[in-house]
Amino acid sequence: MQESVTAALAWIPLLPLLGFLILISVPLFSRMELPQGVSAAIGVGSVGLAALLTAFVALSVFRPDPDAVIQVSLWQWLSVADLQLGFNFYVDWLTLVMLSVITGVGFLIHLYSAGYMRGDSGYRRYFAYLNLFVCAMLLLVLADNLVLLYLGWEGVGLCSYLLIGFWYKDPVNGAAARKAFIVTRVGDTAMAIGLFLLFNQFATLNIRELLAATGGSVFNDPTITLAALLLLGGAVGKSAQLPLQTWLPDAMAGPTPVSALIHAATMVTAGVYLIARMHPLFSLSETAMSAVAVVGALTLLLAGCSALVQSDIKRVLAYSTISQIGYMFLALGVGAWSGAIFHLMTHAFFKALLFLSAGSVILSLHHEQDIFAMGGLRKRIPFTFVCFAIGCACLAALPFTSGFYSKDQILLSAWEFYHGFNGIWLAGILGALVTGIYSFRLLFLVFFGSEGSASAHCKDANSGVMTVPLLLLAILALVGGLLAPPLQSVFGQSDAGHPSLWVEAIAIAMPLIGLVVAWRLYLPKRRPVGAPSGIKKLWFSGWGFDWFYDRLLVRPLVFIAQVNRNDIVDTFYKGTAAASRQLNLLLSSSQNGQVRWYMATLVTGSILFLALLVAL
Repeated sequence: MQESVTAALAWIPLLPLLGFLILISVPLFSRMELPQGVSAAIGVGSVGLAALLTAFVALSVFRPDPDAVIQVSLWQWLSVADLQLGFNFYVDWLTLVMLSVITGVGFLIHLYSAGYMRGDSGYRRYFAYLNLFVCAMLLLVLADNLVLLYLGWEGVGLCSYLLIGFWYKDPVNGAAARKAFIVTRVGDTAMAIGLFLLFNQFATLNIRELLAATGGSVFNDPTITLAALLLLGGAVGKSAQLPLQTWLPDAMAGPTPVSALIHAATMVTAGVYLIARMHPLFSLSETAMSAVAVVGALTLLLAGCSALVQSDIKRVLAYSTISQIGYMFLALGVGAWSGAIFHLMTHAFFKALLFLSAGSVILSLHHEQDIFAMGGLRKRIPFTFVCFAIGCACLAALPFTSGFYSKDQILLSAWEFYHGFNGIWLAGILGALVTGIYSFRLLFLVFFGSEGSASAHCKDANSGVMTVPLLLLAILALVGGLLAPPLQSVFGQSDAGHPSLWVEAIAIAMPLIGLVVAWRLYLPKRRPVGAPSGIKKLWFSGWGFDWFYDRLLVRPLVFIAQVNRNDIVDTFYKGTAAASRQLNLLLSSSQNGQVRWYMATLVTGSILFLALLVAL
C-alpha cells in the first residue's frame, strides 16, 4: 500500500506535466495540428486522472487515519554547502485539501473549457498552458521545502502571464498579462529575500526543520517578524491583497475559464496556503499576525466597495475574489487557520460556479460583458440562472449555504481572538453586508427586470460538456459547508469558541440585510440610489491605486526612457570609447620605426627628468 500511495503522489503533478509536454511537443515533431478532440482529451484527462489519484490517497490513507502524514523522497535536488534539499513531497490534511481543490475543481474547469473554447485557433495551446498551470500549483502545495515551493510559486506566475495574455493579438490583453507578471514580481522579490533571511538565520529551508528551529525563538523576535512580513509580501502579491491587488481585475482579459482557475483553484489561493503552512512562524510575531489581519480587513472592504459599482460582469466577480481572499487573510491574522482553509475550499466551489456561469452568460450574449446591457435572462437561460443564483447565495453567505458556514466561522473567530467588539470583527461584519449587496445587485441586473439591448439576441450556449461541471459545482456550493476538513492535526484545536447568540445573529443578519437592500435598489422599476459620483468614480477605479502607481512609478520611468530617446546615456559610453581610440592613435603614432626619432625622445625625456631633479 505504501508503494502505491507513493507512486500515486508522484504521478499527481506528473500527469498534468506530461499533458503539457505532449500538447506542446507533438505538433512540433509531427508538423501537424492535433484535432481539438484529442487536445481536449489529453488536457482534461490528465487532470481528471490526477483528481482520481488524489481521491485514492484520501480514501486509502487519510480516511482511516485523520492524523496521517505522508513523506515522499524522490531524489536529491540541491546539495550546496549547508543547503541540502531533496525533490520531496510532504502531505498532511492541509496538503490534501489543496490537492482536492486544485485537481477536483481544476478538472471541472478543464471539462467546461472543452466546450467553451471549441473553435478557438489556440485550442491546443490553451490546454497546454492550463495543464502547466495545474502542475505548478500542485508542486507548490506538495513541496516539503521552501525552494521547491518557490519553484511552483514562480511557475503559477508564468502560467498566469501566458493565460491572461492568451489572446495576445489584442494589445489590451498583452498589457494585462504584463501587469499581472510585474506586480506579482514585487511580492515574489520580497518573498525571495525572506527565504534568504530564514536560511541565513536557521541554515535550512526544509519546512518542518525550519518550523522546528523557529520554535525555540523568542516571541516577537525582530528577525522572525521581518521574515514573516517578507513572506506576507509574497502572499500579498500572489493573492492580490493590498497594496498589490491591482493586477487581478485586469486579469479578466483572459478566457473566462482561466479566470475561474486563477480565482478558485490556483494562483490567488497560493498566498493563503503559504501563510497557513508557515503558521508557527507567524504565530511567533504579534506584529506579523496583526499585519495579516489588517491587510485582510482593509482589502475585503475596499474591494467590496469597488464591486458595488462595476459594470463588467467579470470585474464584479474579480473584486469579489479580492474581497473573499481578504476574509481568508483576516482569518489567518486572528489565528483561525482552519477557518481560512475551510473558506478557501468553499470559495473554490462557488467562485468557480460563478465564473463558469458568467462564461455561459457571455457566450449566450455573443461575448457581451456589460451587465447594464443584460436583464431578464432568467427566462432565456434558466439553467444558468439557477447556477448563478446558487453561486450568489453562497458568495453572500446566506444561511445554510457553504459560504455561510465558512464565513461564520471566521467572524466568530475574529470576535473571540480580540475578546469582544473590535475593528477586525467590525470590518468582517460590514464586509458581509457589502458582499450581500453586490452579489444580489449582480444577480438582479443580469437575470431580472426588463431585457437589455443584448438580451434580445440571447441564445443558450450551454452544451452538454459545459452543463455537467456547472451542475456538480452547484451541488458542491450548496453542500460544501458539510465537508469541513479535519485540520486539527495540522493546526491544533478548533478556531472559534461559543460567543453570545446576538453576535452570531448579527453575522447571520448582515447578508440578509444586503439582499433586502439590493432588492430595494436594483429590482425592476426601482431606481438605484447611489453614492455621489466622485465616490463612485473612486470605487470604480479601484480606489485610484492604478492612478497612484502610474504617477509614482510608471511615468518617472517613461520620462527617463524618453530623455534617453536620443541615446544620451549611450552617447556617454560611446564618447568614452571614441576618446580611448583617439588616445591610442596618438600613442601609436610615436612608434614610427625611425631611430633618430627614438633618440630625440630619449634625450628630451632625460633632460626633462634631470631638470625635474634639479628643481626638487
